[in-house]
Amino acid sequence: MSTLPRGLTVRRDAGLYGYERALRRHGIELIAGVDEAGRGACAGPLVAGAAILPAGKAGIVPGLADSKLLRAKARERCYEQIVKRAIAWSVVVMSHEECDRLGMHVVNIEALRRAVAKLDVAPSYVLTDGFPVDGLGAPGLAVWKGDRVAACVAAASVLAKVTRDRLMDELDGEWPAYDFKTHKGYITPTHTAALDEHGPSPVHRMRFVNVRRAAGLEDGPIESAS
Repeated sequence: MSTLPRGLTVRRDAGLYGYERALRRHGIELIAGVDEAGRGACAGPLVAGAAILPAGKAGIVPGLADSKLLRAKARERCYEQIVKRAIAWSVVVMSHEECDRLGMHVVNIEALRRAVAKLDVAPSYVLTDGFPVDGLGAPGLAVWKGDRVAACVAAASVLAKVTRDRLMDELDGEWPAYDFKTHKGYITPTHTAALDEHGPSPVHRMRFVNVRRAAGLEDGPIESAS
């Protein structure tokens, strides 16, 4: 299900906490946001985060925004506040092997489902970023650019992004030739040059066309890196 409750509307200028306020006025208190990080990367894991923020001032995270719009230090500060303030939060890591085995769309959906299921408190409503996700165990709504307009989704995006960035920093220590600490597994000129020179590392996703090309492979399932 991907719809607002009957009779409920959210103004476009309602602000980052507008969806949660509107749902709570309708009697829905436990509102989870869920989002992922790393879908477009061609190396490393995909990570999903989920968060339920409390109502009122306790749930207002200073500086919160879509994780992609925040600098690294600002994301870290938001992360600390989210885990401190949230009623419940979770993070799920899907390995690069799972990404190759399942394909990016399937592994993305599975990660989002697992993140919601892992919450210590079951939500009564779930907001997702961009597209509906079945099997979350609660009604919900797919919000266009949800990580920019719904606080709980923005919080989930920060949890996922900070966790994944930390993991990519660790992988950089194991595979320094690829500069994972800088580009986090996304395609950049430096990453492309490293793939051309060294070929794929053991943590690259072999479904991605640029990785397969660097490995000298032409057949098999293909994903596009972004």
